[in-house]
Amino acid sequence: MDWTQPIDAYCERLGDGFWAEPLNALSNLAFLLAAAIGLALWRRTGRSDRPLFLLSCLVAVIGVGSFLFHTFANRWSSLADVLPIALFIYAYFFLALLRLVGLGRWVAGLGTAGFLVASILSEPFLAGLVGSSAGYVPALLAMLGIGSYLVATGHGAGPLVLAAGMVFTVSLGMRMADAPLCAAWPTGTHVFWHILNAATLKLLLAATTRTRGGQPATAASNG
Repeated sequence: MDWTQPIDAYCERLGDGFWAEPLNALSNLAFLLAAAIGLALWRRTGRSDRPLFLLSCLVAVIGVGSFLFHTFANRWSSLADVLPIALFIYAYFFLALLRLVGLGRWVAGLGTAGFLVASILSEPFLAGLVGSSAGYVPALLAMLGIGSYLVATGHGAGPLVLAAGMVFTVSLGMRMADAPLCAAWPTGTHVFWHILNAATLKLLLAATTRTRGGQPATAASNG
């Protein structure tokens, strides 16, 4: 396999240069901002919330990986783009089941494994409906489902997780619209996918700090 094989997948890219997708590349700064907000929340909770710290750092890695893909635009940078995103999805799903839903570690782990398998098995079917965005639909359904459950049970994180799902719905629409609208919108809509995704991740990071009563968690309650 040629790891340097070029990939031309987005409307904005018209050539093979490093800055052939300037908006798609620079909009990844939004992920670094979301990561900085997450780290600020981590410091506010006493610097003892290791999952929040690691997830915030992972958001920064997502931004760097996406920047690499939208500048180098080849096979190896594609992996740098998608692998951190996948890691965040499943790590956050586990943490949500454990911390927000209140399941035990083994049950949360089995639930996450089941979510992973279901995501893989459903992707071929979903690809027929939403194309290359199929891999993100299970994450969307998880946010909407968990967020709705938390709202129904009065958990303070519920509105944030549900809002994240709603923002991600619009974000996914922007990703899917990039190619169809290319002729009318030459810069493409993928830039909005980045910005809205960063907002989604910021909401999810903030949700981890909320207790069932709706107040920000203290250092002592962040186990």
